[in-house]
Amino acid sequence: MNRLNNLLDPTDLAILRELQADGRLSNARLSEKLALSETPCWRRLKRLEAEGYIEAYQARLNRTKLGFGVVAFVQVTLADHAGKEPLQFENRVASMPEILSCHNVTGDCDYLLQIVAENLDAYGTFVRDQLRKLPGVASIRSNLSLRDVKTSSALPV
Repeated sequence: MNRLNNLLDPTDLAILRELQADGRLSNARLSEKLALSETPCWRRLKRLEAEGYIEAYQARLNRTKLGFGVVAFVQVTLADHAGKEPLQFENRVASMPEILSCHNVTGDCDYLLQIVAENLDAYGTFVRDQLRKLPGVASIRSNLSLRDVKTSSALPV
């Protein structure tokens, strides 16, 4: 376990595990699963939220049922790492709903993006009309996902 887990007791960690598995659990059901009374369970949950361990509650959607057939992992290299361009790039990327995640990384590129699109044509249009026009972009390298082997945002708590 990591250092963070030393700040949380086993009950706190159990609350986090249960909510990662089902964010819609009622306090009554959560307290039942953890063998706690409802008030202490609710207090712990509110503390975990207030301290930022729980950032938000969100439904996991099925991207293919919603028509997003393409997932691309895109390496972006900027021409210049100084000045305003990196921050402008990051601000623009943060506002684009097609980009699910953006990581500033080490290695051969500067950023790694995860992008969804309806199909290859839509992805190509997105790259041409939006991604290439972002501030400072020098090169783009795409890797298309053939299939999902594992997709999760659950942390190992």
